[in-house]
Amino acid sequence: MFTRRKLAAGAAALGLVGREVSAQGQTFRVGSTPTGIPFTFLDTRSNTLTGFMVDLIGEVGRRQGFAVDVQATPFAALIASLTSNRIDLIAAAMLATPARREQIDFSDPVYGYGEGAAIRESETRPWRSLADMRGVTAGAQIGTIYIEPLRAAGLEVRTYDSVADIMRDVSLGRIQAGFGDAPIVSYQIAQGTFRGVKLVPDYRPSVVGSIAIGARKGDPVIARVNAGLAAIKADGAFARLVEKWNLPASVD
Repeated sequence: MFTRRKLAAGAAALGLVGREVSAQGQTFRVGSTPTGIPFTFLDTRSNTLTGFMVDLIGEVGRRQGFAVDVQATPFAALIASLTSNRIDLIAAAMLATPARREQIDFSDPVYGYGEGAAIRESETRPWRSLADMRGVTAGAQIGTIYIEPLRAAGLEVRTYDSVADIMRDVSLGRIQAGFGDAPIVSYQIAQGTFRGVKLVPDYRPSVVGSIAIGARKGDPVIARVNAGLAAIKADGAFARLVEKWNLPASVD
């Protein structure tokens, strides 16, 4: 199926080290979302999942001697797929929150960021934070951690299956603001994917955290993942991945 692929590590294109993951080692099924540009997404030209987190888990596997079989999984189904043994790892734009840590284990932090607020290009109201947006009709993706903070701040929240659906309704004026992971929204606006919208200038996120790689509770694979991450960060390979995918500086 086009939504699955064996990754040797996307490292060759980066010039990290040109060895493939040993096919003789263990293979882990990795859940990634097809709509989380630039972290994980479906490349329609090659019909394969790609992105920062896909490259990262492939390179971790190469360093640690295991292969990865990346499978397209809706964001809201990632944890359930992991705990029910349909996948073995999660490599996506998933923040390692306390609530999620009750269900699964996470690796050491990978990359930190907060929410971004997208509005119509013609919108000029001086919003700087959620406190300024009480009463605003806003959209957020099902399964993300932004829904409850938005409601607690007094916004009227509508939920959507994807960030693209949110941005469509922002551009059409059906909702006044759309919330999503700031690097994902920023990247896609810059690429021209989301037209008629812009990020709120100088917006201060209220929900800040770090994404990490997920594993089942007690699975020893997380130690191997952490070892691979440490090596990648120490030798500059991580910085090259950040540059490749045009990510802003991590928010720690």
